[in-house]
Amino acid sequence: MVEIGRLVTAMITPFDEKGEVNYEEARKLALALVDSGSDGLVVTGTTGESPTLSADEKLRLYSEIKQAVGDRAAVIAGTTDNDTAKSIELSKEAEREGADAILLTVPAYNKPTQEGLYQHFKSIAESVHLPGILYNVTSRTSLNMSNDTTVRLSQIDNIVGIKEAGSDLDQITRIIRDTDDDFRVWSGNDNETFYIMGLGGYGIVSVASHLVGRQIKAMMGMILEGEIENAAAEHRRLLELFKILFLVSNPIPVKYCVRKAGYDVGEPRLPLCGPDEATAGAIDAVVSGYTIDLPAPR
Repeated sequence: MVEIGRLVTAMITPFDEKGEVNYEEARKLALALVDSGSDGLVVTGTTGESPTLSADEKLRLYSEIKQAVGDRAAVIAGTTDNDTAKSIELSKEAEREGADAILLTVPAYNKPTQEGLYQHFKSIAESVHLPGILYNVTSRTSLNMSNDTTVRLSQIDNIVGIKEAGSDLDQITRIIRDTDDDFRVWSGNDNETFYIMGLGGYGIVSVASHLVGRQIKAMMGMILEGEIENAAAEHRRLLELFKILFLVSNPIPVKYCVRKAGYDVGEPRLPLCGPDEATAGAIDAVVSGYTIDLPAPR
């Protein structure tokens, strides 16, 4: 299976002035993210505004971005929602378009039981040959996938890890403790990377890496080298940036920041919209205090 790596960016989806997907800009941004430290890219995840994208748009994004980055980074396709059959269909098509892995997101709205979650993800994973990364994000779905369910799912051959954004460090500790050594746990929140990697987690699926990818990667390297005091200092330094990018619903702030960095990524699609003047000012006040790793557009 493809090597996914420790620093994965949950990539925004660029739109043009008409609100259509800007595939050329998506390719440019993907390459820029790889140049600034990303080992992998989640395409059409929450940060990529997946609820507003058609299946055709998603599939073309997987193809275009994989063609752009080639073997330099893994493309993880956000193919799943709360409809198992449609998730299977899109996952199969993503595999044909060249995606390297799929993101298996806990369903929102219909609130399955833990057994339902197990059967849902098992069915999707077994429909493809790609590795699957589970994604637990209770703030979005109002449903927690328990550590017992995650451990059970980890026994499925091509479920290789989890993006844990539930913010329950006890649950995350149990997942790391009770799964095999080759099952990887990525933090799903930038402000929790330090803690989760300290517990034995593998890396981060990051939003802030749009802006400070090299700096996040450096902090992760300090943890891996046992330089905990230095890593903690970096975490403290980066914390306000991590927090401001969630001042309002993601990806509103990060898309605003990437646009200010010179990329033609457009506004979010409704029902999301750009930040108001006060929100933009608050974002600017914090971000101006950091060096941006994202290279200038070519």
